[in-house]
Amino acid sequence: MHSITLNQDTRGAVAETLASDRWTVACLCAGWCGTCSSYRDAFEQLAARHPNQQFVWIDIEDQADVVGELDVENFPTLLIQRGDTVTFFGTTLPDAILAERLLAAQLAHSEDELKRLAGSTEERRNWQRDCNLRTLLAAAEK
Repeated sequence: MHSITLNQDTRGAVAETLASDRWTVACLCAGWCGTCSSYRDAFEQLAARHPNQQFVWIDIEDQADVVGELDVENFPTLLIQRGDTVTFFGTTLPDAILAERLLAAQLAHSEDELKRLAGSTEERRNWQRDCNLRTLLAAAEK
């Protein structure tokens, strides 16, 4: 496996990456979801193609103390974050090619551009406040 499944034992490693400038790509799914189960292989392949980024599989029910307040409308939902900047949060089609394009578009932005985009719309400002995985993990540990 090339991704980390978020659980009590891996929270520290995920938090460490989030504290750095490294990219984190998280897939929020549920164990009972058939679409998620079939998407897992595509997510693993994406992780294998991007070994410099951290990929995290998050079961929203098993990790409810971390993601409980996130508005996950459908599966799979991707959260892409670099350091403290959430660059994408939303439902995507369970398609590896689309996920690859989405990630490539995020990776292409400079740090200044990412910060500008983070505040460019109300939705993106809300991502910074509500979807920051670094903040969510820290709050769950309290």
